[in-house]
Amino acid sequence: MAKQNNTEKQYLFDNPKNIKRLLYIVYACCILLVLLDFVIHRHVYHSWESLFGFYAIYGFIGCVVLVLIAKWMRTFLMRDEDYYDRMELKQHKSPGQTSEKELDDNAGGKHVD
Repeated sequence: MAKQNNTEKQYLFDNPKNIKRLLYIVYACCILLVLLDFVIHRHVYHSWESLFGFYAIYGFIGCVVLVLIAKWMRTFLMRDEDYYDRMELKQHKSPGQTSEKELDDNAGGKHVD
């Protein structure tokens, strides 16, 4: 068999080794920042800011809270899968296409504007 030429461009993060290297760099930065907590003197306003690793814990809890809020907001902000298709069909209706009422009946009567 003839050898196939791979003409598709190889990007930096297509290689799993590069992803592992990047993760090791991020982990090393995180460890370094936590270790610097022993050395750096902070001028704190509240007593809990002087706890070891306070800002790392605070940042982690903040990220978790943001993800949970986003999942909760998704329940009422999410649109139907064919939301934009219905809007386009409403604007550009041809004689052979289904009517808006038929589209609403197929979608279970969910009409969100």
